[in-house]
Amino acid sequence: MRRTVDDLLAEAQERIAPRLQPDEAERAMASGALLVDLRSDEERRRHGVVPGSLHIPRLVLEWRVDPDSGYANPHVADLDCRLVLFCSQGFASSFAAASLRELGCTNATDMIGGFDSWKAAGLPVHQLAGEREPEPGELPGMGPPEPPATG
Repeated sequence: MRRTVDDLLAEAQERIAPRLQPDEAERAMASGALLVDLRSDEERRRHGVVPGSLHIPRLVLEWRVDPDSGYANPHVADLDCRLVLFCSQGFASSFAAASLRELGCTNATDMIGGFDSWKAAGLPVHQLAGEREPEPGELPGMGPPEPPATG
């Protein structure tokens, strides 16, 4: 029996409950959760970034979170850390969080409405002043979190 993308999305979102509204994601980050930005470099340059978030492109997410991959991001503590993923509108992040749950990251979820809803809620956003230069040989998704909000 064929399932639609809407069926798959609903199933993924059910597996990662509770999903967080932007204000809940902000409070979770203040309590130690890591907000993970899955958007492309181009989207981040064009629309801005969430201060304190960690950029891990969707394409390499599982490798950067799985401690056994040999390519884990050192800023992701372990599979028990609380990760709140976001994309542009909150759909790709649902699938990504469900994938991380299957890897054993039981505290992975996503932010409802993605970056667009974060920005619409008037939560902190800053424009990238310039690209952080990666270290020689640094792989995508291995950098540190964005600087926190100031003021």
